[in-house]
Amino acid sequence: MAAALQQTPIAFQSRSLPSSQLQSTRKIKLSLSTLLLPKLTLKSRQSRRRTGGGGSSGARMADSVAGSYANALAEVAKSNNTLEQTSSDLEAIDKVFSDEAVVNFFINPTITEEDKGKIVDEIAKKSKMQPHVANFINILVDMKRVDIIRDIIKEFDVVYNKLTETELAVVSSVVDLESQHLAQIAKSVQKLTGARNVRIKTKIDPTLVAGFTIRYGDSGSKLIDMSVKKQLEEIAVQLDLGDIQLAV
Repeated sequence: MAAALQQTPIAFQSRSLPSSQLQSTRKIKLSLSTLLLPKLTLKSRQSRRRTGGGGSSGARMADSVAGSYANALAEVAKSNNTLEQTSSDLEAIDKVFSDEAVVNFFINPTITEEDKGKIVDEIAKKSKMQPHVANFINILVDMKRVDIIRDIIKEFDVVYNKLTETELAVVSSVVDLESQHLAQIAKSVQKLTGARNVRIKTKIDPTLVAGFTIRYGDSGSKLIDMSVKKQLEEIAVQLDLGDIQLAV
């Protein structure tokens, strides 16, 4: 798989073509607005699995598949000395595929692989992605695995953090924090964890009222809560007022 990722982007003119046959240039006639046109909504493979006793094993299988793709991509990035840039590219991809319409476009069987390939090219061009990252999306399209692309990105983050001795801290706040404040948070997390590097991801959460929270550790298991919401909840407990309903 890692060797396949090293290739330049795959051409999707015919399924019978081997992945080694490449198309170096392709005129893009579709715009990203095309992604909003298909109305057919399909359930992902994971959601089609049976629930109950087999559900957990199905989830574990999906995690395993996502981990395999993530490890292969990390192997290529490491060999190319592009781990940092690959991580940035995947962050951009994650934002694109957070839109359900985009996922539905790529899993829609009525849309040709050629049209899907054109959109991959356009996404790669606009985001200035590295060839092996664009090829990564093409492979997922060809293998009908686009439904787990965000799971793969999460697994890649785990691999990336281990390879670079990086601690991921997710900072949630009501408004965007200033860069100097984020730098102070990063230093604090570094002192707490002893990590060589600290990577900050930000999220906007209006329910916090004011202040911020920091999640770090394995799967965000540790929390530092400096939000007004938390303070109000503590006051409510002390005064035995029950749950405070906050107007946002």
